[in-house]
Amino acid sequence: MLFNKLKITFLGTGTSSGVPMIACNCAVCQSNDKKDTRLRSSIMVESDTTCIIVDTGPDFRYQMLREKVQKIDAVIFTHPHRDHIAGLDDIRAFNFFQKKTIPVYANQMTEDAIRRDFYYAFDHRNIPGLPQMNIVPITDDDFVIGDISVTPIWVMHMNMPVLGFRFGNYTYITDANFINADSLAKIKGSSAITLNALRHQKHISHFTLSEATAIVQDLAIPRAYFTHISHQLGLHQQVSAQLPAGIHLAYDGLSITVE
Repeated sequence: MLFNKLKITFLGTGTSSGVPMIACNCAVCQSNDKKDTRLRSSIMVESDTTCIIVDTGPDFRYQMLREKVQKIDAVIFTHPHRDHIAGLDDIRAFNFFQKKTIPVYANQMTEDAIRRDFYYAFDHRNIPGLPQMNIVPITDDDFVIGDISVTPIWVMHMNMPVLGFRFGNYTYITDANFINADSLAKIKGSSAITLNALRHQKHISHFTLSEATAIVQDLAIPRAYFTHISHQLGLHQQVSAQLPAGIHLAYDGLSITVE
């Protein structure tokens, strides 16, 4: 396993509806604090030479513009829900400027959804301007993109198997409400982790704030940054003030370094 220093940028930290939610007048959705504005969940993982995007939700284009991203080496997908794959078409810009096909890593369920939703990208008539991607299957085995090692970690999102990933000493898990012992063993020893923490109340397919906190504490991971947050969790500033030491709410645009 490679252990490069990695920069993790939170491109989006919101749940499937984003925050503010359309037509909602709650205090969070009406907040003037930029940390309460959350695009759909995604991260960018960078070493000195490699850039990986995890999930391309509906806000992918804006996220790339906001962070002024000039180059990506690969996209990795956690699962096929629309809030995680809908923006994939916009890799076309990177195809054009990098003059190359982008590797897209996905399990079979996600590959099937990509081929269905973006069927035109696999048209063999070679029409100019289509997104150009090469789908690389994700199995249970570790793999390497550039100089970044990737360990797949299976978790459950209600009845759907979802992929989390460990990049060196950093683990990223979104859209989960159960992690089995084998997967917990792969996470253990991380120096930083991201988990989904949807809200305070119990949910059928996502960890609550207290459930995510308990996992971090049980695994004794020094730093945690929660994501996939809904407006129901509360105001960023108020919730953050109540969290244990080392545990944080991530916010859009936040960057951290992990060694």
